[in-house]
Amino acid sequence: MALDLYSTFESNVRVYCRDYPVEFATAAGSWMEDVDGTRYLDFLSGAGTLNYGHNEPAIVGAVVDYLKRNGIVHSLDMHTRAKTKFIGVFQDIILAPRRLRYKLQFPGPTGTNAVEAALKLARKVTGRTNVVTFSNGFHGMTLGALAATANPAKRRGAGVQLCGTTFMPYDQFLGERVDTMEMIAPMLAQAGSGVEPPAAILVEMVQGEGGLNAASAKWIRALAALARDVGALLVVDDIQAGNGRTGTFFSFEPFDIYPDIVVLSKSLSGFGTPFSLVLLRPEHDAWEPGEHNGTFRGNNLAFVGATAAIEAYWTDDVFAEQVADKARRLRDRLGRIADRMEPGLARVKGRGLLSGIAFADPDMAARLVRRLFRANIIAETCGSGGQVLKLLPPLTISRADLDLCLDEIEAAVVAHAKEPVLS
Repeated sequence: MALDLYSTFESNVRVYCRDYPVEFATAAGSWMEDVDGTRYLDFLSGAGTLNYGHNEPAIVGAVVDYLKRNGIVHSLDMHTRAKTKFIGVFQDIILAPRRLRYKLQFPGPTGTNAVEAALKLARKVTGRTNVVTFSNGFHGMTLGALAATANPAKRRGAGVQLCGTTFMPYDQFLGERVDTMEMIAPMLAQAGSGVEPPAAILVEMVQGEGGLNAASAKWIRALAALARDVGALLVVDDIQAGNGRTGTFFSFEPFDIYPDIVVLSKSLSGFGTPFSLVLLRPEHDAWEPGEHNGTFRGNNLAFVGATAAIEAYWTDDVFAEQVADKARRLRDRLGRIADRMEPGLARVKGRGLLSGIAFADPDMAARLVRRLFRANIIAETCGSGGQVLKLLPPLTISRADLDLCLDEIEAAVVAHAKEPVLS
């Protein structure tokens, strides 16, 4: 049996395959199909890597055509036609209309490598070493990014002491009535607090892995002002929340801020090919040639896919409006589902199509994920204790497929309310 091969020869570190123990063969749009022909509705989307669904024809078609024309695949950081077109399209369609002035750095292809580059650059620019990061934040699994990650299980895997960071409470971490900025500001701005002046303040607009915690506009604007006042670079981690996931291309757009550095990855390539990007204000480009590099920086297939995705979806506001409409539908339904439970037992969290339900029962979300999988729907949990059911549908999902998942969640919650055993 094929699955025995994995348990025999693949490392114990594997995770997702334990929750979804089938062998997948093909995928298109919002659906995956296993080797036996069973179809599964995908509300995981490669942990946010497939915002446009599986094998979107306009994107994959451009990549296939590029390969058929013997287009350059690997080029280190040399100039290629694929890179030239991506830079021009990203500038003209994404940055210029938003009045954002950034230089583009192509690090290694993973999100964690982009975070590493951002932190190294902030330290180089400021001459400081400390990085302020936040409770429940997740930024990657390599040592620098992991030092900025709050999850204790992930941190234990480092095997060494993680240092160079100071954790502060994220918005509402101390309760809905507590403005954590009233604590953070004096800790960073006043002498004698014991906190080293930071090189960077690293933050997610929505903490995807940390429990779908969404910061308010007021809190984010205050944080941006504080970063400026204390001489720290504001670094926005938009790896999961960016590329349209919250409705706008960048998750920080509604807050009218101008981060010093932005890191992108996951859905940037448009079709799942590894690709990361660091956006940095021109005045912060202090790198010496080769000071941060990687053999696979500048993935040309990803350039082609990303260009096709941007041209297909972001030349006007139509796609963003469609995402916002689906997000309203999703969150309205989730709200009604949460209301089916006793008060205080469930609440909607997140932003846009990065949303879910947090449960007072810490095992409820995991039980729902198992039930959904039995109904051929793939979803996951998040949060410090896995207490949040996290929904990441493709942004291109149909209303019918969106409702199909929500109907199953509602049926499970209703069944649980009648009989508190949801195995």
